[in-house]
Amino acid sequence: MKKTIAMLSAVAVAAVMQVSAQQAIWGVPDIVSPEINSDLTVTFRLKAPGASKVQITGDFLGLPTVDMARDSTGLWTYTSDVIAPELYRYNYVVDGLTITDPANVYELRDACTVFNYFIVPGEGSELYSVADVPHGSVSKVWYDSPALGMKRRMSVYTPPGYESDGRRYPVLYLLHGMGGDEEAWLTQGRTAQILDNLIARGLVEPMIVVMPNGNASQEAAPGETHFGLVPPTIALPHTMDGAYEEAFPDIVAYVDRTFRTKADKGHRAIAGLSMGGFHSLHTSKQYPELFDYVGLFSAAINPRVEGSEVYVDREAKLKKQFAEGVKLYWIAIGSDDFLYNDNVAFRGVLDSLGLPYEYRESAGGHIWKNWRHYLAEFAQKLFR
Repeated sequence: MKKTIAMLSAVAVAAVMQVSAQQAIWGVPDIVSPEINSDLTVTFRLKAPGASKVQITGDFLGLPTVDMARDSTGLWTYTSDVIAPELYRYNYVVDGLTITDPANVYELRDACTVFNYFIVPGEGSELYSVADVPHGSVSKVWYDSPALGMKRRMSVYTPPGYESDGRRYPVLYLLHGMGGDEEAWLTQGRTAQILDNLIARGLVEPMIVVMPNGNASQEAAPGETHFGLVPPTIALPHTMDGAYEEAFPDIVAYVDRTFRTKADKGHRAIAGLSMGGFHSLHTSKQYPELFDYVGLFSAAINPRVEGSEVYVDREAKLKKQFAEGVKLYWIAIGSDDFLYNDNVAFRGVLDSLGLPYEYRESAGGHIWKNWRHYLAEFAQKLFR
């Protein structure tokens, strides 16, 4: 009898667990948020009847936060002004607590913060969307870095047809900023979508895009290493002390050994945003034999530490780099970027040395909107 009761109890528990699991799987939000309206305004909704104040914050707003309006049922609503086509991110602030939108499953992690995102369709954002075109593949691969003494992970985009065509391809090494990792250019930068769409239009040479982890002390993105689910942080050692630049040949060697690359300088490019621009600048001059194309997107310029051999004799190394041949040295930055003056000064150095470069200035500051556009523009200049 006891055995029968125990079995029945186990069945009952399993049934409860099954119902709970089904509810988690089948639960559908009873409100729509965000809703992109036909006039390109966007409506946000949050059901929070117990809240006394709800605000929204996002990169589409002119103010840090905007109050939402409450109806008699406790539904909070905000409708934006007309928003230009672009990818945007946002959060809610409920009685001072920042949260994500429970009605929107689409989220991004930027360093230590999680945001919801949405895309307003139209000219300007069409490159970020998945179109009915041939698609490339993205793999997460581990490589050995003897210089850093660890196995490390990076993301690799291979163009449509790579698996079957037998061709060799040029390579763009695309580097993230501080707080990012090997996932940043894929999630926030929409690299795969941008390359798919540009290749389909015949605007870029099909290429492999390698997105390494630029934090020299990390094996991989937070939660993807043997250290477990550690909290993300931007306070990481060895990010800009020369260690990563010195170890970069480990990445190139692995890529040329593992993928069907055109393994020469004329078919390699390196570019990055912010800290990744810093790494691109200093890696390319440290190893002038590696890259014919260099892109600095809102780049940090000046070293934070002294003593690394990578950062000494900058002008002499730049002259040697250009003397050995640079097909394109491309600098881009927003007019409101906090690194703007450093980039002006660096361009002055290049001018004084008589070293040629292309310069692109856009509106805005240190933002992903700019970096996505810079990637699309830079990619169209490569390997022609």
